[in-house]
Amino acid sequence: MTTVLAVLVGLLCGYYRGWIDAVLSRFMDVIWAFPVLLLGIALGTALALGGLKIGGFVLAGDSLWIPVMIIGFVYVPYMARPIRGEILALRENEFIEAAVAQGKGPIRIMVSELLPNVVSTVIVFFTLNIANNMLLESALSFLGAGVRPPNASWGTMIADGYEMIYTAPHLTIVPGLLIIATVLSLNVFGDGLRDALDPRAKIRLEH
Repeated sequence: MTTVLAVLVGLLCGYYRGWIDAVLSRFMDVIWAFPVLLLGIALGTALALGGLKIGGFVLAGDSLWIPVMIIGFVYVPYMARPIRGEILALRENEFIEAAVAQGKGPIRIMVSELLPNVVSTVIVFFTLNIANNMLLESALSFLGAGVRPPNASWGTMIADGYEMIYTAPHLTIVPGLLIIATVLSLNVFGDGLRDALDPRAKIRLEH
């Protein structure tokens, strides 16, 4: 969800610029102004109390889709901004002018010309974003604003085990260690993927 929204916003802002870029960028700035965890807690608590009702679309407060949509929403600016920057740079290249001269429309240019040039960036951010999403989901679930019983989550496991930390510490330690191991593995994988897809970044770091 984060990837789809971020790519869409990045393409629209970078290609059209002007008022579209201004409106979407200001909206992302509003989201960026709030700490991710505090924004997630506020949205999770509000939606957990009343659920979500948009026309005929109704979600109960304990639905798994509530934390999924919150996590997918709050991380959009962190991924959309780098994509927007790359699109702005690519927008000035000659191959875009050639595509316009050939009569290609904006949607076709964005899909066939711009999107393939940012695929490596999207893949890297997608991998790293999984780790961030896992951390946020665990934190929200631990604080009672994410996944709710009887659904299982490492965050809820830690919260349940915290009550018995002196008699059964493994109930908290084991899920905590699993979160650390998984997040570290995903970050290392993401860094390796970035080096593989963008060798120039590795050369810049070495110099």
